[in-house]
Amino acid sequence: IGTQLPALDSEFDLERVLRQNIESERKSVQLGQYEKSKEPITFERPDFAKLPKNLVAFYITERGCPTFFQTPREEGIAWSKRVLLGVINVEPEDGDGWCERVFADNLARRVGAKGKLEESVAVHKIHRFLKKDGLIAYDLHSMRVENGVIGVEAAAKTLFGKPLTELNLAELAEFTLALPPHGYWNQMRRCQNPILIKQNRDVVIDDLRRNSLVPEDLAKSAQRQPVSC
Repeated sequence: IGTQLPALDSEFDLERVLRQNIESERKSVQLGQYEKSKEPITFERPDFAKLPKNLVAFYITERGCPTFFQTPREEGIAWSKRVLLGVINVEPEDGDGWCERVFADNLARRVGAKGKLEESVAVHKIHRFLKKDGLIAYDLHSMRVENGVIGVEAAAKTLFGKPLTELNLAELAEFTLALPPHGYWNQMRRCQNPILIKQNRDVVIDDLRRNSLVPEDLAKSAQRQPVSC
């Protein structure tokens, strides 16, 4: 089982495979550019502590997992059952380990898993050595939004022209619209229909407020700001 998969016995293996894939794509894109990008091609080991807390809150909420960090990690029989049923595309009705599977599945596909069987094997292996914060960190830092633009750090600089850590709450809400599961990257890049962007931005801010992941006064203040573009 999973003989076509790269070795995934530790976080080191996952980091190595992602680095190879991501740096290879970045190099390829830069080689084809007339004006060479000054962005680094190196893939740094993801660090959850350096991610803006509000970005993490937006991401897990829009993925349907607002309580992701408030519930225990799924283990043992419950997790094994979830993985096995995933092979036949069935989701267990009990437990919220499905959120862990969602984020691990993103990583499984990025290391080359194809088909439900390989994906389930890779998900199970990744889940063994990554805790919840690790799943989020690796997912966000290996996310591809367009050719050569991989990871939230690069995506923020491309979309806003400044580092991820400098984005305010309103900008992080717009950024969230550009990322999966919404995926409005091209629309945000072209600033298509700013009125609609603001409406959708305010909705995701409300999602955070309703789940008590951001104070109401900060949410209201962010909603009063114009869109960045």
